[in-house]
Amino acid sequence: MIQFAQRKQNRLEKYDYSSTGSYFVTLCAKNKEEIFGRLDGYAGSLVGASIARPQIKLTEIGKAAVEAVRQIPCVYANVSVDTYVIMPNHIHLIISIACGNDGRAMPAPTPAVSRIVQHFKGSITKAVGFSPWQKSFHDHILRTQQDYYEGCQYIENNPANWLEDTYYYKGHTYDTI
Repeated sequence: MIQFAQRKQNRLEKYDYSSTGSYFVTLCAKNKEEIFGRLDGYAGSLVGASIARPQIKLTEIGKAAVEAVRQIPCVYANVSVDTYVIMPNHIHLIISIACGNDGRAMPAPTPAVSRIVQHFKGSITKAVGFSPWQKSFHDHILRTQQDYYEGCQYIENNPANWLEDTYYYKGHTYDTI
């Protein structure tokens, strides 16, 4: 009998992902394809021009992603997207699940992070007519204020750090702008 390597669990065992808190989520495009947009501003920023942060020019799929981000709090009343960035081949979000005045999660149903991500991916897939997604997603529970701050900083700086990003395809060359 052939033994296959067991896939590593990417969720914290016995953690309730519908509990109050904030989560750093990363979703990747299938095969790391740069389908969400392209970064403009690299030529100037690499040679020391005054461009502080490259700007992303979104594709139609990227625009569908922005709309899907905006819809998350409309679909889930107790969920907010605190910050996000759409990169050429991946998306980072900080998703927060709020609690009621008594400290408990708001009335049912409180969605788990996986349900929110499933809905997010599904709405983009429906909007563009095919699935642009890599299987699954990565998340990190933001347990402290410092974790939260570092997650926000990472998202804010992600476009400027694109060339060093682990999701950046090293064989791609950007044209000068």
